[in-house]
Amino acid sequence: MKNRTLMITTVFALLVSASGSFAQSTASATATATIVTPISITKTIDMNFGNVAVQASTGGTVIMNPAGVRTPTGGVTLPAIAGTVAAASFSVDGQGAYTYSITLPSTAVTLTNGANSMTANAFTSNPSGTGALTAGNQVLNVGATLNVAAAQASGRLCFRHSVQCDRKL
Repeated sequence: MKNRTLMITTVFALLVSASGSFAQSTASATATATIVTPISITKTIDMNFGNVAVQASTGGTVIMNPAGVRTPTGGVTLPAIAGTVAAASFSVDGQGAYTYSITLPSTAVTLTNGANSMTANAFTSNPSGTGALTAGNQVLNVGATLNVAAAQASGRLCFRHSVQCDRKL
């Protein structure tokens, strides 16, 4: 009988302690956030079509590819003294291997010096459309087509336009 009473007391104590441990069960979770570097773009080189000559009777174009190579068409020639020739260049910086979309001007922009003007259009880039950072950086080069009128007046003309890079999600 003593064994039986001891056994009932032990079972009762185990049940009470077991039900008590269920009532006090807890769990926790950790909340985390990762702050990333936003994509930024910085101009490193301005676009420059260099020296361009045009016939009095026939206009033409100068096509500059993103590598900075010029090709004349129509009545345009490229003099032996090229002047400063460069495609526009930008440094795109951000986190690791982010990708980004590239938005170039979709309409012609006007180059002017106040008295004279020309237009540039057909902007192209390398990379084109979408870029991908390598170790947080990529160089973006931009070319365009310069439209030169017949008998274009001499002088330096310029324009400012932006290139936009947006992080792709």
